[in-house]
Amino acid sequence: MSSWSPEKLLPEYVRTFESYIPSKPDQELAKLYGCSRIFRLNNNENALGPPPAAQEILKMFDPRRVSNYPSGDSYYLRRKLAEKYGKDPDQFLVGNGANEVIGFVIKAFCEKGNDIITADKTFAVYEWIAKFSGIETRLVPLKDFTFDDDAILRNISSNTKVIFICNPNNPTGTYWSSKKLERFLQKIDKRTVVVVDEAYHEFVEQDDYPDGMSFIDRYPNLVVFRTFSKMYGLAGLRIGYLVGNLKTVEVIRKTCIVYSVNVMAQEAALAAIDDDEHVTRTCRLVRNGKTFLTSELRILGLPYRCGEGNYVMIKLPMNDSLAYRRLMTAGVMVRSMTGFRFPNYIRVTIAHDEAMRALVAALSDIL
Repeated sequence: MSSWSPEKLLPEYVRTFESYIPSKPDQELAKLYGCSRIFRLNNNENALGPPPAAQEILKMFDPRRVSNYPSGDSYYLRRKLAEKYGKDPDQFLVGNGANEVIGFVIKAFCEKGNDIITADKTFAVYEWIAKFSGIETRLVPLKDFTFDDDAILRNISSNTKVIFICNPNNPTGTYWSSKKLERFLQKIDKRTVVVVDEAYHEFVEQDDYPDGMSFIDRYPNLVVFRTFSKMYGLAGLRIGYLVGNLKTVEVIRKTCIVYSVNVMAQEAALAAIDDDEHVTRTCRLVRNGKTFLTSELRILGLPYRCGEGNYVMIKLPMNDSLAYRRLMTAGVMVRSMTGFRFPNYIRVTIAHDEAMRALVAALSDIL
């Protein structure tokens, strides 16, 4: 009898793809690195947690309800989003985190021989999903740490179906202004789908930062992503959504997996969405945290990139994986950035004062 070799059955684009290995649970990492507690500064989570109304939903949740399937299309949440943003409920698709809606778009528009375009140093999931779906990814280098609109336009071919723009960009914090986004959409002239990922939209306080949703009526090929993981502190429940023109969303819905968003996520998001005070408190914490951290980094002589979003990227005079391990011994977990194609950089989430001070002390010790 021959031996079982699943690799023989894999498409080449899956065989050559390297699996993403998530980090171990915090308790295991604490034991591994010998620290009594861990400051999680690696995933851009909200240090304030979910808004109070969402926390109340979770506390009061009747566990017997998990025996029933959730609303298959997040019925009430889509209506709430439509009411808040002045759209039709059918312009929204809710997914199990923004990662899932990335897959919806690629599966809807791309087939073998097509390509997507994005930047070389941005949120990697656009590239990953395309690659293990057998779709070519054309990576355009950042220019001055920002998506290069002219270079993206030059890279469009007859096979390009989707362009992914991360605005503001994770991890550099740079962003396209309203004028730049509009000029880009005009030049695209409906040749491709343009996705603007606004995962960190609520953190941006610049006047010229665009609300992508306001462009949808004029540009039916535009799709906007948002998430409840960052500002609304619901990362553990996995819920995000896309919004676009009715016809565009109608075709994306063909690849949408129903029932993938659990009932607790839907109800917590429904409670969170109207809490503007939570947004104000979070932005204040991030603003103050950036002021403190950048001041300390200048004292330490460390170059950094501090733009929009709740994170800062720091350049170190050492290997970032080594820095990660040494910072972990002090209970400070950061994101090493070689995987983002930024070797010797780390990205840190802006959090409470105690965590920021622990980071600065740990950085001081390892330099």
